[in-house]
Amino acid sequence: MLSGIIELDLHKMNKSQAKTAIDNVLQKAGGSVYRIRLIHGYHGGTELKRMILDEYSYGRHEKVIRIANGSNQGITELILKEFY
Repeated sequence: MLSGIIELDLHKMNKSQAKTAIDNVLQKAGGSVYRIRLIHGYHGGTELKRMILDEYSYGRHEKVIRIANGSNQGITELILKEFY
């Protein structure tokens, strides 16, 4: 996991499986990773998006400084550090 952005596809996962997968990626993310792109889908992914917002926003995880919307409604991004 050396690139700046890690993409994690959460399709076909339930909330528990998705949280475990996200936590594993966060744990393994090295210093060069500044963003984790979570692909949860739009129609079936709204429950996953709510879980992501509940579990990782407002300083609830030490590595996540904020959450951003992705390029479409089926993507949510965890920002680990600002990249300028």
